[in-house]
Amino acid sequence: MKNQGLGGEAKGSVWDLLVIGGGATGLGVAVQAALEGRRVALVEARDFAAGTSSRSTKLLHGGVRYLAQGRWRLVREALRERATVLGLAPHLAQPLAFVVPGRGWWSWAWTGLGLKAYQWLSGRMSLGPTTALSKQALLRCLPGLPRMVAGAVAGMRYWDGQFEDARLALALAKTARQAGASVHNHMRVTALAPSAQGWQVTLFNERDGQTSTLQARCVVNATGVWVDALRQMVLQPWAGQEPVKSLVKPSQGVHLVVARESLPIQEAVLIPRTADGRVLFAVPWLGATVIGTTDTPSSDAPLEPLPMQEELDFLFRETRQALGVDLTRADVRSVWVGLRPLVKSTHSAQGGATSQMSREHLIRREAPGLFTVTGGKWTTYRSMATQVMQAVVAQDDLPPVAQGSGKTAEHRLVGAPDVAQAVHAISEAPGLHLWGSEAALVQALPGADHDLGMGLTEAMVRFAARSEWALTVEDMLARRWRALFLDARQAARMAPAVAALLQAETGLDPQLDAFLALCQRYTLAD
Repeated sequence: MKNQGLGGEAKGSVWDLLVIGGGATGLGVAVQAALEGRRVALVEARDFAAGTSSRSTKLLHGGVRYLAQGRWRLVREALRERATVLGLAPHLAQPLAFVVPGRGWWSWAWTGLGLKAYQWLSGRMSLGPTTALSKQALLRCLPGLPRMVAGAVAGMRYWDGQFEDARLALALAKTARQAGASVHNHMRVTALAPSAQGWQVTLFNERDGQTSTLQARCVVNATGVWVDALRQMVLQPWAGQEPVKSLVKPSQGVHLVVARESLPIQEAVLIPRTADGRVLFAVPWLGATVIGTTDTPSSDAPLEPLPMQEELDFLFRETRQALGVDLTRADVRSVWVGLRPLVKSTHSAQGGATSQMSREHLIRREAPGLFTVTGGKWTTYRSMATQVMQAVVAQDDLPPVAQGSGKTAEHRLVGAPDVAQAVHAISEAPGLHLWGSEAALVQALPGADHDLGMGLTEAMVRFAARSEWALTVEDMLARRWRALFLDARQAARMAPAVAALLQAETGLDPQLDAFLALCQRYTLAD
């Protein structure tokens, strides 16, 4: 697969829709519009899911804690979408059991009631029963956490969803391409202005340094936590002296990754209320254990946010107090930070707290043919995309399509294996199974037996370069293969061999030095 610019491709023609942003939301919109038969292009300034969409807690969930906030509609929609996504890509999204310890009988009963309501809301889309666990049963579920079990009176088990977020985003990009969309990473919007055809967009191709323009009848700003920067660029000239009011308040979430033997669990653990009222997760993922997450207001939105010391202290302290596991900085193999695009509201909690802010999304028409979509969460990407296209049609910015087209709830994603085919658990170490039905295509390439580390083969790198838009070492080792997120030091050791392969495949600079510097940011100093 060659990464070509959009300028020549679109010369003399007008696109129906340009989506700006290659995260979950933007990719979902591109899939929806392409399956509706529209002429669609998507551009992403960095790489698909390079921002928030690859830095989640790896859970497809309805949001248990939102029940206590009274957001029943939000939870029910997310539970419905959870079931849908699990069916679209079963090799990348699967049910996962969660165990919740109760430290007192009252808290255990109250938690159980909430979890029963959670299952009731899911109805026929339930992933499994919610059951009470005696202290003995709790120990059988979590034999590696005896100190935590000793402090509990009983427990509960419920079911939710788990996924591999970066590769699910990639599956969406492939599905959009297969449906006819023109999909591009490393392509940045530098100007956006109204034109006779709708909007004229100037693009800078990071691959070759070339600038091009295209015309689109409609543009969707789906740049996540960075939507306000694009809005400022487009809307400020019209606003005059009045500043463009921002829509998003970023919230920072920090995750630690440790070896499975350091925190040995086969089922996820949820602590619904820590000492300061926050939620703590420990999730088995790709052979390791992920601990998270914090929820800290952020005053800015850097591309690579860093964890604050108080966030690290919180995670270490609560892992010790709530889970009974003493971790040191040396135990942490990777630490990553994601920024959530929380929609600003007059009803937000006082004091700037973000843990109580809504995860609901916002779709806003900024001008004729220009829409912003932000907020929400991974689980509801598909319903958000459907609503975006409905809004575009309702505003007469694009004509309606034939009834029955664009049924994304039934369109399985590229790579989804046959229904009868056995799939590997997401909690297992990464392997060829993450390519699903494309695994045979990977194996057919040179180097299928040459392991570069952590199960990554030379053939996987070649396939990512030829068919999955991988250009840089970061593209490959952060998102096509999650080495950076699993073990940053090991990722650095693998990087030179991966760089050599990418350069041979693409003829471009794979930016090895930049990736090695990035590995340092994902590593905690001892």
